Formats: sequence, C-alpha cells, structure tokens
Amino acid sequence: MTTTDATATTEPDTTDPAITDPDTTDPDTTTEPATADTVLRHDDAPHPHGFTRAEVGWTPHVPPLAEDELTERHYDGLVDAARAKNDYFRLLARDPEVLRARTLVDKDIFYNVADGLPRADRELAATAASRRNGCVFCASVHSRFAAHHSKRPDDVDRLLDEGVSAHLGERWNAIVAASVALTETPSAFGADHIALLRSAGLDDGEIADVVHGAAFFNWANRLMLSLGRPVAPA
Repeated sequence: MTTTDATATTEPDTTDPAITDPDTTDPDTTTEPATADTVLRHDDAPHPHGFTRAEVGWTPHVPPLAEDELTERHYDGLVDAARAKNDYFRLLARDPEVLRARTLVDKDIFYNVADGLPRADRELAATAASRRNGCVFCASVHSRFAAHHSKRPDDVDRLLDEGVSAHLGERWNAIVAASVALTETPSAFGADHIALLRSAGLDDGEIADVVHGAAFFNWANRLMLSLGRPVAPA
C-alpha cells in the first residue's frame, strides 16, 4: 500500500559541476574508476512514489568500497560479514571504526529485547521517525518489521498512508507522538509525552527504549538521505 508524499520524490541536487552527465561526456575521454571524489548519478533508477512496506532499493551518491577492497579492518567495522554485499554498508565502511560503533548501537537498541519495550514497538518508533523525516527506505524496512512483530499490518499501513497523525490506538499513538516530537526537534519532547507514554502502560525502561529507537533513526535517516536516495520497488 502506498501514498504520495512530496518528500518521497525529491530529486537530489544535480547542479554540482563535479557530477558527470553521461550524455555530455566526451566519448573520447577514458572512463576512470569511481573514487571517493566522484558524485554518482542514477537517472535511470526510478524514485518511489510514496511510502510502502514493499522492498525499496537504495543507490549511493558517493562510491562505496568494492568488495575486493575490503580488509580485515573493514570487516571488523561491518560486524556481519554478509553486509559486505550491501552498497550502503560498504560506503559506511570507509570509516570502519565509526561503522562498528553505529552497528553495535543499532543491534542493541532493536535486538536486545530481553527487557524493556517489545520489538514491535521499537520498530514502530523507527518507522514513525522515518515517516516524519521522509526517509522512504528506512520507513519501508522498519514498517515491515513493525507489521511482522505486531501482527498489525493494517495499522502500520495506516501510518504510512496517512502520516504520523494517523490514529493507531492509545499505546501506539503515544509512541508515535513521542518519536515525532524527538524527530522535529529534541526540545519538543517533554513531560507531556512522558505522561502519555506512562498512561499507555510504558514503564521508565520502555520509555527510554522509545527515545533510543527514535533518536537513532533520526541519525540513520540523515545518513541514508544524504549519502544516496531510494529506488522504487521492482
């Protein structure tokens, strides 16, 4: 299920003279391998027309490392060797120590559910932040997780379709409102949001998990939106 949204179809700025337009390149010029100074163009990759739980692609503006360039240091940063197949993570692997720290925080926030907020609610916080920020890729990934773990796909689709003002029931409304306040500006989050979360049954540890999930995805969205752009589902 999809919905139109202006933030979902914003084209990256292509006025930078460093961008090479294949239609204007001198045919006699030898093509050089992509480097970190290259800005990539993907004019043939269609933009998504809205938010969706379908699998959205992502294409980088800056060249990721090639798999055969990865060293033991890079694999240590990736944490999961399988991520070497992913353009996004190979791009972040240009700074492997930061990538490793980022990945361990991500895993702890979303997978360490022995205590605190259930996984579905953590994924809801990430989805709400991504929906408000206009990150179609992140919203697609985490809405799938939210729908799977909650068994509430219709409510998740309502959030994607109607936006962060959609009515999802007391508990989810409180989680979305808190996540959106943190997304718009951290100082907008305050005692009223905490009171709503407590009224919906969340304890202090679970409230902290909402904050962690939303805050992390405010950063993650900005990485995704700055370093590349989403590609419509096949």
